[in-house]
Amino acid sequence: MSNYRKNSHSITNLSCHIVWATKYRYSVLQGDIQHRCRDLLIQICNSENVQILKGVVSKDYVHMHVEYPPSLSVSILVKKLKGRSSRLIQKEFPKLNKQYWGRHFWEVGYGAWITGQLTDEMVQEYLEHHKDKPNSEKGNWILE
Repeated sequence: MSNYRKNSHSITNLSCHIVWATKYRYSVLQGDIQHRCRDLLIQICNSENVQILKGVVSKDYVHMHVEYPPSLSVSILVKKLKGRSSRLIQKEFPKLNKQYWGRHFWEVGYGAWITGQLTDEMVQEYLEHHKDKPNSEKGNWILE
């Protein structure tokens, strides 16, 4: 159980795969900008107690597989990653102001998929094992 976060009242292992792209899918994440973006994302994750399991900064998008604390929602994490990195990258690389005149460096949305050691089938099988036969007509709910 060494891969789990342990608190006084909980044990968790929350991980997800997050993807987002640059505005207009411009291929600007190259060279110094790409390296600085990676460094900023690492700094932000460290400050938020988020562990990066794997990450890719491509020329026009970012993929991250992260493990995060239960006190932090995925949407808040992405907001912090995109907001802070956008602000600092545009400040440090003024040449981007011509392409991103509206000060929006990243696309509006993002994709997020929960990952982990358990599959849906494993959870369903576990719950079926604990199912009380007299209550089986209750649908998806199990009453013990």
